[in-house]
Amino acid sequence: MYKNLKSMLDEAEKLDYTVGAFNAHNLEMVPDMIRAARDAGAPIIIQTSESTAKYVGMKNFVAICKMMAEDLLVDVDLHLDHAKSFDNIKEAIDVGYSSVMFDGSALPFRENMERSLRVTDYAHKNNVSVECEIGTIGGTEEGITVAEGVYTDPKQALEFLNNVPVDALAVGVGTHHGQFESKTKLNWELIEELHSKISTPLVIHGGTGVNEDDYHRLTENGIRKFNVGTELLVAWTRTAKKYFNETEVNNSLRNNIMPCNKEVYEVVKHKIGLFLNK
Repeated sequence: MYKNLKSMLDEAEKLDYTVGAFNAHNLEMVPDMIRAARDAGAPIIIQTSESTAKYVGMKNFVAICKMMAEDLLVDVDLHLDHAKSFDNIKEAIDVGYSSVMFDGSALPFRENMERSLRVTDYAHKNNVSVECEIGTIGGTEEGITVAEGVYTDPKQALEFLNNVPVDALAVGVGTHHGQFESKTKLNWELIEELHSKISTPLVIHGGTGVNEDDYHRLTENGIRKFNVGTELLVAWTRTAKKYFNETEVNNSLRNNIMPCNKEVYEVVKHKIGLFLNK
């Protein structure tokens, strides 16, 4: 089924697992990402940045996710990730995205709340779920660099959640966007404090840099959505460089791209197996 984020995370909370959220960097990746979820027997969140959504076309992402969710009998949520523009968020909702993230983490706290309220008001009227962020994630994503992340303040997070009816909250706990050659050191004391005080599903961004040995503990501490983007991009690009470097120029493109998508399939299926918390 094509689902919104809230329904997906409610089920994850009930059954004690984490839902994998995977960034699609092009349309080619998406079918194998959804097939991987089907073969793993789990739901999947397909994420797009604002720029990727504009590049491919929001309606195109919606069409393929809805069709494959129905045809393959797998639960799929299509999510607009780290959106800062209300116009882009509104467009995504209007064309059929089932969840959106408004990222006002760099704004003054009161302004973040005010803008988040505008997003939740419009989204919830359309049965679309909303994720917001308190604290910031360091690193680089979509060419934008945040040198140092800012840890989430539990008191501030609680004040935000008391005023804004978000369906998921992204938290800064030591992860970094774009990190893939090393592993991050998570702030477990903060993670456990957030879990003890917050009932809203929590979200990890910059998941590629998280040690897989930590996944189970994160699930047990209320992490219900876990984002993976860079690992897919690296796997796809490394494979593409190999095949395109060796190919004849008149070889069908699919023969070079299918191995790239296969690598994405393997990463997604592997990660989902860990997120199921068995």
